[in-house]
Amino acid sequence: MKHTTSHSQSERSEPVRPEVAAGLPGAPSALHKYLRKTGIDPDRLSILHLGRPPHLRKYRTPPWVIRMAVGYLLWIGLFLVDFFSIALPHYLEAVFSLLVGLLIIQVACQVLVTVTERFAVRMGWTSYVAGTASEILSTLPEFVVIAFLVPVSPLMAFIVAMITIYNNALVFSIYSYFLPKDCKGKYLMPKPITDAGTQVLIAGGALGLVMGLVMLILSSKGHPKHAFEAIDLAVIAFLLLAIFVVYLYKLVRDLGKEEEEVQITLKLTNDEIAERQQMAFKNVQRSSLSRITLLLALGILGSFLGGEKVAVFASLAIDDMGLSGIVAAMILAGFAGMSEYVILWTSHRKKEYGIALANAFGGIVQLMFLIVPFTFIAIAYYQAFVNPSHPDLPILFSVPNILLVIFLFPTFHVLASLLENDHTMDILDTTIMVVLVALLLLLLVVYGTVLG
Repeated sequence: MKHTTSHSQSERSEPVRPEVAAGLPGAPSALHKYLRKTGIDPDRLSILHLGRPPHLRKYRTPPWVIRMAVGYLLWIGLFLVDFFSIALPHYLEAVFSLLVGLLIIQVACQVLVTVTERFAVRMGWTSYVAGTASEILSTLPEFVVIAFLVPVSPLMAFIVAMITIYNNALVFSIYSYFLPKDCKGKYLMPKPITDAGTQVLIAGGALGLVMGLVMLILSSKGHPKHAFEAIDLAVIAFLLLAIFVVYLYKLVRDLGKEEEEVQITLKLTNDEIAERQQMAFKNVQRSSLSRITLLLALGILGSFLGGEKVAVFASLAIDDMGLSGIVAAMILAGFAGMSEYVILWTSHRKKEYGIALANAFGGIVQLMFLIVPFTFIAIAYYQAFVNPSHPDLPILFSVPNILLVIFLFPTFHVLASLLENDHTMDILDTTIMVVLVALLLLLLVVYGTVLG
């Protein structure tokens, strides 16, 4: 969810009535004091800013258009190299495939977010519904990458999805340490996000612990069951998706209730409510349905072209370069969240700390409860109906796989405890998270050379 709080900077070209601007910089301090007296913290209001940032509107061509053109041209170049059977060293082909694939995927994410925002304006969605939808649609390239990876190596798809969770948790921990803090050493996220986020982190940690212990027990007692069957993966995926659906419902409901409380407290008129809502869409370009459809097609095309190149890298890394599945998966996972890291960095430079922090946190939740279950479903389908004899199948209760699952508990437990206490990381918290993730990666490298 791309949220900002009143700490973010907002550039407005026309004055806004004080009541409408509640929660934004420049609103009268007396108004914010009044909100606090009624139990509403203006510093934690979930105010979205969708669309192109004001300082980029002076450029007629959005920056992603240039990056998309470059990515497609590079893809065509690699296609021609393959078409004319021009031999490249395997490591060069792998590196070029990975870089081109990730460039196209990163741009595809931005295009899909743009599509959702412009469609939301036409449909009259609320800002928090638009933000939620754009966050979900922007994960389409990750779905495509997983879909391409599964036929190459189901085990690598599983490992990439899991390791990326830890990478994003590490990014969230390190970044939140550098956020500006208040006098109590805290940087507060919007309350609806921390409430729902704490609950899903507890759920994710508990499920990871239960699954890890079951895998550990079955693998150590000579039990005949020593791997995930397709039905096992499908059931686990269903449970994770059920939690994600309820999480989305609670998040959108709570965001709506928060805004409604502000409107009632300030006694806003219908015109003022509409003006406040439109503030979120001020920077969103109005487009025709045909133009939105064209952008959607470009985003989907980019997802498939980028995903195909990432799969080429995976195949070359394992089959031709001799990299272990763990090492190749770590490389892919390290780049998998690149688009989110770009959003985080650019938002931080604009001092939109709420956007940056919420994206970093959203990356953890969506990976655990959306990307991971999709990965499980894709593997289950491939295992049951396509190629059950693939050497990676079934997914074994091996040491690396147990570590990947069971480490969810300490990782999510630390994050949930911190969110529950309404503060982001201090130096000790960040050190703990770095040590946890470093220990996991070390154990995977040492004991995961031979997978399965």
